[in-house]
Amino acid sequence: MGVSSRVAAVDGVRRVAAVDCGTNSIRLLIADVTDGRLVDVHREMRIVTLGEGVDATGQFAPAAIARTEAALTDYVDTMLAHDVTKVRMVATSAAHDAGNRDEFFAMTARQLGRVMPGAVAEVITGTEEAALSFRGAVGELDPATGPFVVVDLGGGSTEVVLGGSGAEVADVVASFSANIGCVRLTERCLQSDPPTLDEVAAARAVARAGLAEALAAVPVEGARTWVGVAGTFTTVAALALGLPEYDSEVIHLSRIGIPDVVKVCDELIAMPRAQRAELGPMHPGRVPVIGGGAIVVEELAREFGQRAGITELVVSEHDILDGIALSV
Repeated sequence: MGVSSRVAAVDGVRRVAAVDCGTNSIRLLIADVTDGRLVDVHREMRIVTLGEGVDATGQFAPAAIARTEAALTDYVDTMLAHDVTKVRMVATSAAHDAGNRDEFFAMTARQLGRVMPGAVAEVITGTEEAALSFRGAVGELDPATGPFVVVDLGGGSTEVVLGGSGAEVADVVASFSANIGCVRLTERCLQSDPPTLDEVAAARAVARAGLAEALAAVPVEGARTWVGVAGTFTTVAALALGLPEYDSEVIHLSRIGIPDVVKVCDELIAMPRAQRAELGPMHPGRVPVIGGGAIVVEELAREFGQRAGITELVVSEHDILDGIALSV
């Protein structure tokens, strides 16, 4: 019997699953939804680097699809074990670019269909992606501290979203998805270990060009609070807080002064990969690419400081994944 025919709402509670498949990572959230609020049941993240080489070849590598399917298979097993009633999977930047994307989508249909017949990964519009990210990121923040500029820094793209309280899609004022991310920037510019000064300068130029487009479309001058989501931001926060290991409860909604953000980013950019790997909060899958992400964070800090007088970064563990779950 398919999930769609056994949806059970106990006292108005629905158990749903959300999957966010990006260029670098694939993430799962299983949550109970009650009156528009989420109660976490299970969260998980794996680095699969689905977008490995897509920028250069225009194709998903077979090994990358295999890594992603292995993770999704386990995720579906977890959904079944937790009696999930509905699932939604969103695929972001890499799935826009790959010429063999049909192979990827067939794989997602094969796995997700075990939970909900007919389910398949979706490639959503940039506008919807921005709205989902915004809703997930600012849902727990005081609306009085808005307007918010939310930045979702992924492997292949960086979304910049300006809005108000985040309760409704209408609260998003403007958004833009720039074609820069930690994987894309690393593959394009940062070949050496550690990167050379010329490579870093080239990466900064690419980041600035991408962000210039975003900031021409999104009037961040009106923002009062900068919220960063996804792995580069959370890792930078963990290091700035001096955590011996990754602790999502401490990181979530932490506030990091811009000088501390820049200090950590400078250190990450200059570090050899072996040294990054020794950092307690560092996920092994982020070791090769976080230098590229750190460059984007530094350029954002500079722009937001100049344009909006922003002096700190708020780091949220909740992002598009939470927005997806709320949309199911």
